[in-house]
Amino acid sequence: MGGSLIQLSATQLVEAMSSGETSAVDVATAHLDRIAEVDGTLHAFLHVDRDGALAAAESVDAKRKAGEVVGPLAGVPLALKDVFTTKGVPTTCGSRILEGWRPPYDATVTRRLKAAGVVVLGKTNMDEFAMGSSTENSAFGATRNPWDISRIPGGSSGGSSAAVASFQAPLAIGTDTGGSIRQPAAVTGIVGVKPTYGGVSRYGLVAFSSSLDQGGPFARNVLDAALLHEVMAGHDPLDATSIEAKTPPVVAAARGAMGDIAGLRIGVVKQLQGDGYQPEVHARFTEAVALLEQGGAEIHEISCPAFDYALPAYYLIAPSECSSNLARFDGMRYGLREGDDGQNGVEQVMAMTRAAGFGPEVKRRIMLGTYALSAGYYDAYYGQAQKVRTLIRRDFEAAFESVDALISPTTPTVAFSLGERVDDPVAMYKADLATLPSSLYGGPAMSLPIGLGEAGMPVGIQLMAAVQRDDLVYRVGAALEAQLLSQWGGQLLDQAPALAGAR
Repeated sequence: MGGSLIQLSATQLVEAMSSGETSAVDVATAHLDRIAEVDGTLHAFLHVDRDGALAAAESVDAKRKAGEVVGPLAGVPLALKDVFTTKGVPTTCGSRILEGWRPPYDATVTRRLKAAGVVVLGKTNMDEFAMGSSTENSAFGATRNPWDISRIPGGSSGGSSAAVASFQAPLAIGTDTGGSIRQPAAVTGIVGVKPTYGGVSRYGLVAFSSSLDQGGPFARNVLDAALLHEVMAGHDPLDATSIEAKTPPVVAAARGAMGDIAGLRIGVVKQLQGDGYQPEVHARFTEAVALLEQGGAEIHEISCPAFDYALPAYYLIAPSECSSNLARFDGMRYGLREGDDGQNGVEQVMAMTRAAGFGPEVKRRIMLGTYALSAGYYDAYYGQAQKVRTLIRRDFEAAFESVDALISPTTPTVAFSLGERVDDPVAMYKADLATLPSSLYGGPAMSLPIGLGEAGMPVGIQLMAAVQRDDLVYRVGAALEAQLLSQWGGQLLDQAPALAGAR
C-alpha cells in the first residue's frame, strides 16, 4: 500500500491508521520520500524536518497502540508555511533577513497541530513576508506549479499549495492577507479557506498586515479542509485579535449534516466578473453556478459598488501596516546583521542590514506604506483607504440581508507564466482582484476547484459568507464539490499531468 499512501485524503489516511492497515510512520515516510522525489523540481519546501516528522509519527503510533484517544487528524502529514514560528526549526518568512533563525517558541497554530498529533513535515516556501501573488518574491527561489512547472503556483502561500497539489502532503497551512490562500488554491486545483478574521490565532504568525493576516487550511477536498480548520481554530488569549466565540461547526457542514442547499440564496457579485477575466474562467464559473441552481439554490445577481475600489484601498492599508510591523527587523536582536565591523554606528548597521536583507517587493511596500502614513499624507491616503474599507463592509452587510452567500471566480485568470509579471507590480496585484474585498471585510471565504481553463490549468470558484458563518462556506462548498465529483468521476487532480513524477 506504501506507493498509494500519498494519494489518500487525510480522512482516508486516518481510517487506514486507525484500522491498523498502515502506521503513522509509514505514512510520514511515504510523503517524505515523495518530497525527496519531486521537490528538487517544484521547490515547495524551504526546510524538511525529517527527524522531527518521524519522531512525531512514532509518538502517534505509540499512543494508538496503547489505546489512548488521539485527535481526528493524528498521524496525518502537513506542510506548514514558513511564516509560523516553530520552536527550534528554521523560520525565515522567505527572507534573507531571517535566514537561519530558529525561534525559541511555537506559534499557537503550530502548538495546536502538535497537540493534535498532526505530523509537520517541514516549512514551505512563500513570497517574502507574504508579499506577493506568485511565490517568486522568495529570497530562496521560486516555487513551480505542479500542473505546469513553467507557471506560478500562486502566492504568497505557493509552497503550501504546490505541496498539496503534488501529493507531497495531504494538508497544508497558509496565510491569507489579500487572497494568499484562495488564489494559490485556485491556480493549483485544490481547496483553500480563509477563515473569519480572528477565528485562527495570529500569535506566532510573523505579521505583514495585522488587520488582515489570517491563517487557514489547504486540502484536496472540503472535508479535509474542515477537519484541519477545527484543529487550528479557536480563541487564544495570547492574540488580542482572536474572537471569543466557538468555532463554527465546519466539519458537520462539510460532512453533509447541513449540506442541503435547497432554498439557499446565493448572490453572484456583479463587480467580480467581466473585463479582465479570461473567457475560460467565466465559462467554468457559469457552469458551477448552474450546478448550484440544479442543487436547489436560488441564484441572484448582487451589486457591491465599493468592491471596485478594493485594490487601491488594500494597497494603501496593507503596506502601511507592513511598514510598521517590519520595523522590528533591524539587525540588532536576531536574524541578519550587516556592517557590524566596529566602523559603523547603529543607524548604519540597521540601514545596511535592511538593504541586504529585504527584497525589492518588501522594500517597495515599506516605502509605499511609510509614505501613506507620513505627516501631511495620512488623511489623503491611509485615512481615505480606511473609509473605502468601511464602504466595502457595508456592501457585504447589505448583500447578506438579501442572500446567504456570495460567489465569484477566485482569480481573473489561470496561473500565469513564471517571470511574466515580475517587472509589472500592478499586473501582479491584479491577481487578487476577486479575493481582496472579503479580506477587507473580514468574513470567511473558500476557493474550490471547478474545472480547467486555458492550457488545461485549474480554475476556482470563490464562496463568501458573513462573519462567523464559516460553516456556510463549507456547506455550499461540500454540496458543489459532490456535484463536480460526480461529473469528473474523481478529484480534479486526477486530470493533472504527471505532476513532476509518477504518482
